[in-house]
Amino acid sequence: MMPSKTMQTQRRRRGIFITLEGIEGSGKTTQLARLAKFLREEGYRVVETREPGGTPLAERIRSVMLNVPSATPNEQEARRPVEPITSECEAALVFAARAQHVTQVILPAVQTGAIVLCDRFFDSTLAYQGYARGLDLRTLRILNRFATRGVTPHLTLLFDLPVPVGLARRRRHDAEQNRLDRETRQFHNRVRKGFLALAAKEPRRIKTIEATADPDRIALDVAAVICKFLRRRKVIRSMT
Repeated sequence: MMPSKTMQTQRRRRGIFITLEGIEGSGKTTQLARLAKFLREEGYRVVETREPGGTPLAERIRSVMLNVPSATPNEQEARRPVEPITSECEAALVFAARAQHVTQVILPAVQTGAIVLCDRFFDSTLAYQGYARGLDLRTLRILNRFATRGVTPHLTLLFDLPVPVGLARRRRHDAEQNRLDRETRQFHNRVRKGFLALAAKEPRRIKTIEATADPDRIALDVAAVICKFLRRRKVIRSMT
């Protein structure tokens, strides 16, 4: 039996979930904003979000995970030593934030036909908590399926550049370094190797973008990848 026009329309209305990944200082956050602007100008409805975070509760978890101090700490808080976060605790915080994020933001947006652009998702978990921290990759995948109910990006853009370049960018453009920024260079090298290993395993989903070029050149490369992908998926413009 041929699908009805209503069923065909419902299928076309389903949106697209795109994630942007990379080491610290890779420029993915800047490129996400530029990509969102480009897609809106092309007539698509776009939702911008990030991980960890994306909802009020998930943002509070992000603050705990990255050890972001309060704006006006009292004297007692200022004297208190920062409690180390174990690798397992760090991963659990990521999954807690992701479960809330997927349910409250990502799934509803995709189900109503939006293009969701997310700054980091599960590939970052594998790269940071798996390859860099040494947690078991299989266990992380199982926990991710539980937290996301199986939600997987349709496309992932991996912005790749040497670790020293990325860290120098972070120092130059970000006045306040978070807990992950202050990790060793060896740690960040493991993160990068993890991302590249994931890209090698899933070349159809993960597209690597050379991130050492100037932002305008990178934005053109991103637009070319995205336009080809959307044509292939026959994604229609916003119907709002």
